[in-house]
Amino acid sequence: MTLSEKQIGLQSKVNNEYKNLDKLLLIILFPFFDIQDVWHYKNSSLYSTFGLGKDVFYRLLNDSLIDWRKIAYKASMQLIRKTKNRTNDPESKQVRCLIIDDSDLPKTGKRLELIGKVFPHVSHQSILAFKGLFMGYDEGKSFFALYFSLHGDDGKNKRRPYGLSHKQLKDRFSKHRSKYSAAYKRKEEYFTSKIKSMIMMIRTAIGNELRFDYLLVDSWFTCFELVKFVKTRRIGIYLPGMEKMGKTRYLFNEKRMTAKEIIDYQRKTKKLKRSKQLSFYYSEAVVNFNEIPVKLFFCKTSRKGKWHILLTTNLGLTFEQAYKIYSTRWSIEVFFKEAKQYFGLGKSQSQDFDAQIATPTICMLQYNLLSTAGRFADYESLGALFRNTKAETIQLTVNERICEIVVNILNALAELFEIDTEMLMGKLITDNELIEKLSNYKTLLQAG
Repeated sequence: MTLSEKQIGLQSKVNNEYKNLDKLLLIILFPFFDIQDVWHYKNSSLYSTFGLGKDVFYRLLNDSLIDWRKIAYKASMQLIRKTKNRTNDPESKQVRCLIIDDSDLPKTGKRLELIGKVFPHVSHQSILAFKGLFMGYDEGKSFFALYFSLHGDDGKNKRRPYGLSHKQLKDRFSKHRSKYSAAYKRKEEYFTSKIKSMIMMIRTAIGNELRFDYLLVDSWFTCFELVKFVKTRRIGIYLPGMEKMGKTRYLFNEKRMTAKEIIDYQRKTKKLKRSKQLSFYYSEAVVNFNEIPVKLFFCKTSRKGKWHILLTTNLGLTFEQAYKIYSTRWSIEVFFKEAKQYFGLGKSQSQDFDAQIATPTICMLQYNLLSTAGRFADYESLGALFRNTKAETIQLTVNERICEIVVNILNALAELFEIDTEMLMGKLITDNELIEKLSNYKTLLQAG
């Protein structure tokens, strides 16, 4: 990759001893050297090699002037282009998908800036966390995380906004930011709805010339506002998204009917079908959703199963095609699992909201880099590639420490027997090829 500080908006101050880009690259290396976070950095081999104090990294993460969204996009687009160039097959027609979903990022401290309680979709029990809204790009073989925003839930209890008492709200960390800074804008996003933030992300991706065929979302995000936005884009994109069996009414057979009423009609008129390819019972209906034509696929795995709805703005899709395209959405769930497991996504406990923005961005870059490497390596999963890469870097660290111990022993022996150290090492190197290799270890590493 070729990145410059000016290109990604990471310019260093004149009096900085270390460049911001170098500090960022070092942080990206942390997981591969078994470093959990900046706090554990001082006990690592990277610290003994480079000597940067952990405060240097903290200042980088807490800098409100850094545009982390720009950094993530610029770096990720380079990786996408490199992947595309290396696998450019004119006969290949991979479906390009933009995928959006949210994930809970649990925290432990109530003093974190803007922290509050959120209501997870799965456990249905309030937890202290941020809601992370993520957008990724899947070009058929690899997934790349592009954008994200953090959100809170003020809740319905006006006496305890965000699920916290008045004292807890007052005790939360806060700091002044210039309204022209990138961090100020990211903080404002916290108070916007996820639907509005999602549309802003899609608009930004289109404006940055990222081209895709389908936008994939789950039932929480499928709404008329999104359907209208997709239909009014000039670049020709479609929306497959899960829809709820709710009270929304669609115009079907010149009548306004709910999803349940439509599937009941389909069943009575014997328009249910069986897909042997997918082992699904399904039915399809073209309806008007507030004057916008969409196709609804009703599907279930057994006769007594629960109906699910897949909505798409592409009226030409068959059920098998729509289901196959929508199944690509699973790649963002894999991203959540692997990014949390290997790169500590959402585990930062920094009180500064700027650091809460910086750390997920770095996790996304780490994931995208490994995803690109895994694309051209013979590994069944990203996890296997991560473990192998980590093992190699740890082995290098162990070998380097062994070399340092050997050199220290030689220095001690030379001092004990009052022998010149260089003469002793020269004699050993001349007579022992193994020690010659060990003493030249760092030179060998630099030479590749």
